[in-house]
Amino acid sequence: MNIAVSRTAEAPSTRTQVQWSRRWENELRLTDHAELAEFFRKSYGPTGAFNAQPFEGNRSWAGARPELRVIGYDARGIAAHLGLLRRFIKIGRVDLLVAELGLYAVRPDLEGLGISHAMRVMYPTLQELGIPFGFGTVRPALEKHMTRLVGRQGLATLMSGIRVRSTHPDVYPNLSPTRIEDVIVVVFPVGRSIGEWPAGTVIDRNGPEL
Repeated sequence: MNIAVSRTAEAPSTRTQVQWSRRWENELRLTDHAELAEFFRKSYGPTGAFNAQPFEGNRSWAGARPELRVIGYDARGIAAHLGLLRRFIKIGRVDLLVAELGLYAVRPDLEGLGISHAMRVMYPTLQELGIPFGFGTVRPALEKHMTRLVGRQGLATLMSGIRVRSTHPDVYPNLSPTRIEDVIVVVFPVGRSIGEWPAGTVIDRNGPEL
C-alpha cells in the first residue's frame, strides 16, 4: 500500500471541508491525471525524493494502476486520495479475490485527515462490488500508525510475520523481476469475516503493488 502519512490523528481538520468523489479510471481526463500527479509529488516528496519519482509528468499511479479512486477535494483542490484495484492473490494454494487498497495520501498542509475517513467513504463501494476482503501492505515502521487509524476502530486487522511476493512495475536488466518483502498485511473484512482469511506466511501478489 503506497502511503504518504499525515502528521497527526484521526479527527477531521476543522480548517477544511472535504467533499469526496468516487471516480472510475475511465472517467478521468488528462487534466485530472495532471492534477493527481502533482498532488502525489507534493504528498510523497517529503517522505523521500525517490517516492515522488513515479509521478513525473502526468502519471498518477506508482506501480499497478487503480481501477477506482476515492478523491477528497476542498477549496484548494485535491485533499486526499485512496485507490482500489480488484485482483486475485494467492495464499498458499488458495486463490483469493481482494480489493487491493493503496495510493493513499493526504495533502501535507492538512492535519488529522486520517485514512479511516477515506475508508469510510470507500467501504460502501467495496460492499457494492461484492468484495470479500480489502487488502493492503505497509512497512513495519507504520504498524503503530495504522493500528491507531484503522485497527483500533475495528475497520481492519493487521498481520505481521508474512512475506509478500510482487513484481516490479518495470523490468530492469540488473534486478530480479520479482521482489519479496517482509511487511504488515492490512485486511479489511467486507463480505466475509476475518476468520475466513486463509492461513499462510507467504502471499503472492502476482503483479506490482498498487
